[in-house]
Amino acid sequence: MSDSLSGRVIACHECDNLHHYELIPEGAKANCQYCGNLLYRNIPDSINRSLALYCTAFFLFIIANVFPFLSLELSGRVVENVLLSGGWAMYQMGMGELGVLIFLTSILFPLIVILGMLYLLIPVRFGFVAPMAGPVYRVVNAILPWSLVGVFMLGVLIAIVKLQDLANVIFGPALVALALLLVVYTAARANFDPHTFWSLVNRNHLGLPKENIEDSKILNCHACGYLSLYKKEHQRCPQCTTPLHHRKNNSIETTWALLLTAAVLLIPANVYPVMTVIRFGQGEPNTILSGVIHLIEAGMWGLAMIVFVASIVVPLLKLIILSFLLITVHNRSTWRPRDRTSLYRVTEVVGAWSMVDIFLVGLLSALVSLDALSTIRPGIGAIFFAGVVVITMFAAQCFDPRLIWDNVRDKQ
Repeated sequence: MSDSLSGRVIACHECDNLHHYELIPEGAKANCQYCGNLLYRNIPDSINRSLALYCTAFFLFIIANVFPFLSLELSGRVVENVLLSGGWAMYQMGMGELGVLIFLTSILFPLIVILGMLYLLIPVRFGFVAPMAGPVYRVVNAILPWSLVGVFMLGVLIAIVKLQDLANVIFGPALVALALLLVVYTAARANFDPHTFWSLVNRNHLGLPKENIEDSKILNCHACGYLSLYKKEHQRCPQCTTPLHHRKNNSIETTWALLLTAAVLLIPANVYPVMTVIRFGQGEPNTILSGVIHLIEAGMWGLAMIVFVASIVVPLLKLIILSFLLITVHNRSTWRPRDRTSLYRVTEVVGAWSMVDIFLVGLLSALVSLDALSTIRPGIGAIFFAGVVVITMFAAQCFDPRLIWDNVRDKQ
């Protein structure tokens, strides 16, 4: 990390409190003293590490999408699929919305993140800046929360366990590549230090020296961390072109609207079947809850707990927590702001894991297609449930946790 950054100012993304940027030991991290959010880390050789890992992730991604993924053998018949098969199966069964969602979150978005980071890191490694580096970084940062490789892998593991009693499951080379991709992709994200990257791209990337700071006029870019002085409405970050705002526009109203929509969709999501398992011409539709009960009856307690938490507890918990945060902000509460910020952080982290049920339905529908022997078909409840997951993720992104701390500062 450059000595030129010392003494400059950094703003916390979650509480908007300002801190002087200080050099820290290698491997250490700096957290906000107010809300506990991570401010920055000092990762040794961050550029080379993350570049090597993203290059490896790219080759593993190709293998995972080209070679056979999982195959199902029953009574001499074999159904073989590739990574794309889950989304394609949903499309063929008349649920194109779910097919597109699975394709975007498990294939396209991870690919964009990997290619985008390679586009940014390779030129920096050789001492120059890629054209349109700011907008590319902005796109990568925006879709990163929707790149759900880890959630998809959990869906794969659950599908394998569920299929063990139905037929012989054959692992393909793509499954091994996907497992390695998850490890490498996670490591690449963990080893990338945005402050080191921007210090090489723009020596003044933290924006303002401390002598220019006036709290009421500071705009903090949530994509790249650049600090700008407020000059006009609809201002953009000069570094990455992200639209800047003192606070997210209509944050409370938008979040309430999304939460109410998700609450309404949650009813049909739990009432209507998410999939139907047909064996030898007979079967019955399964709702989310009945699926959990069947897993318990089959003795799969661990699997049942995972599905119950991801598909029932997490969506309800997000609705309750975000509603609670909105009410406290509306009432201008100063009660335990750090704890409320931590609650918000939890909703951001766990929200995407509810997608495991959608991935599971897509995988099972693609694999179990053996005509009269055994078939699994998605149900209308899966569409409503996917709507709940996506809308609550948008709701968490629309809520501005800095509003929690505004009330605290106003009453000081």
